[in-house]
Amino acid sequence: MKKILTVACAAGMAAAVAGTAVADTPTSTEKTGAAKYCKALRTSSGSPEAFAAAVKVVVGAKKVTVKNAYGKCVSNQAKNNASDDQQAHSNAAKECKAEKAMSDEDFAATHGGKTFAQQYGSGKNGKNAYGKCVSQKAHENKAEAAQENKDELSAAKQCKAEKAQSDDEFAAAHGGKTFAQQYGTNKNGKNAFGKCVSSKSKQQEQEQGDSGDTQTT
Repeated sequence: MKKILTVACAAGMAAAVAGTAVADTPTSTEKTGAAKYCKALRTSSGSPEAFAAAVKVVVGAKKVTVKNAYGKCVSNQAKNNASDDQQAHSNAAKECKAEKAMSDEDFAATHGGKTFAQQYGSGKNGKNAYGKCVSQKAHENKAEAAQENKDELSAAKQCKAEKAQSDDEFAAAHGGKTFAQQYGTNKNGKNAFGKCVSSKSKQQEQEQGDSGDTQTT
């Protein structure tokens, strides 16, 4: 009996490890989304060199060259998508758990007089409320991640336009600095395009966040 239990425990641990590995592996949908994103980023970047720089900084890939930039982009972005999806569900579960733990009075005070079950539930007595809550919030969190990707592509187009300016034209509007000097942080400013995209996309996210706060208040 002891031997059987030991084998059973080992099998359970193996299954848990396997489950973790599967969870970390991008799905076909996440891979397809990554390919679509990388194609758009490559187009928005304007040149192979700029695209490679963006893949390093924005996508977070390492050892990127002009030749392997697209492959590195798809591989790393697919992992980013998988991580975003997992985080979206994890955060949603935490948010819904916290809401479910509130008293009916406290929850109703911020949800139009509805209880947790009434707010999210659709089945008899709102028994499926928690699952519906997680699904809804996970969808919202995924939408935020998708918006970040859109912001990055928009930023890449802006940086492409700035990079296309002559040094004199760019410097006239940026305190005498060239594009490389304005955004670059490494030797010769080779990472300037990637840093530009990162900077502008974060700025857009901040502006959207400020706009949302203003509308809420």
